Amino acid sequence: EVQLQASGGGLVEEGGSLRLSCTGSGFDLGNAVIGWFRQAPGKEREGVSCISAGDGSEDYADSVKGRFAISRDVDKNTVYLQMNNLMPEDTATYYCAADKSYYYCSGLLPADFGSWGQGTLVTVSS
Repeated sequence: EVQLQASGGGLVEEGGSLRLSCTGSGFDLGNAVIGWFRQAPGKEREGVSCISAGDGSEDYADSVKGRFAISRDVDKNTVYLQMNNLMPEDTATYYCAADKSYYYCSGLLPADFGSWGQGTLVTVSS
């Protein structure tokens, strides 16, 4: 059974940093596309970043480019989202998702991901 466990959220001041983790079980995370999504209250879920299977190519939403970085540790079967220079508009519940059907993650939508973690709340205070 494919399972994802997201962690690392919390309360941080504007300009601060957090690192989110997404640990997979039941599958080889390196052979799946992994995406980070976020959903703020009253808003639709949006893509934040993703990492492709195999070559690990990355993609970012324009709103986080230069501030967030996604990485993968295949030994730990974990994908990280390093978030720097956080802003109040980054406040949301963050979810990681995985799917083994694709190789490249760029352009994939939430509906394309078959497995989801439980979400971790990030709150950025001004």
